[in-house]
Amino acid sequence: MEALLCEIDILTKIYRDVEQRFAGIDDLAHGWEHVNRVYQLALYIAEQEGANCFIAGTAALMHDLGRTVPQSDTAHHADLSADLAAELLKTYQVPDDTQEEILHAIVAHSFSRDIEPRTLEACVVRDADRLDGLGAIGITRWAITGTIHRYAQTRTYHPTDPFNEQHTPDDHSYMLDHFYSKLLKLSDSMTTNTGRLLSQRRTLFMHSFLNELRNELEI
Repeated sequence: MEALLCEIDILTKIYRDVEQRFAGIDDLAHGWEHVNRVYQLALYIAEQEGANCFIAGTAALMHDLGRTVPQSDTAHHADLSADLAAELLKTYQVPDDTQEEILHAIVAHSFSRDIEPRTLEACVVRDADRLDGLGAIGITRWAITGTIHRYAQTRTYHPTDPFNEQHTPDDHSYMLDHFYSKLLKLSDSMTTNTGRLLSQRRTLFMHSFLNELRNELEI
């Protein structure tokens, strides 16, 4: 019981610390709102799957810490997040073996790093993060991110093949192609039963959005 209370206390302090670090970050797609949603999802999935809520919750809170510091041209944000998380975990005297599991879950969450999660908790955090890229929230984040990172020549969709039926996905040129290069693939990458169930509903909603967009463009 004492250990559990200690973990709850540490998690509460880390929550406040991370929230403060994101206070000045102007990124609606990867800021505190995203982190807090992933945290809540991770706790829910962990409870459903019988995972360690402290490890999953702590890793979820710190999975994007690297976005709170100036980005390096060489360092991946997941690696920066793990470095910053390690400093925090030492501050709160989290046991070394627990630290290792938390840090692994942080680096394994990234889609682009493509590191296989080797623990249930890492699976939970990765699923939680990917779920936030799906559904109504995922569409909102897609629009925000696509607008922020667009080039001068970027268009919303391919003029003759909007729904990627004939050309290779190119989300640098056409924002809508991101659905086909990444978003619609996320459900297949889920590693927990809870993540799969949640992702299927959210992916179905995204298909409904694309179908409605198709109907509107055909008028």
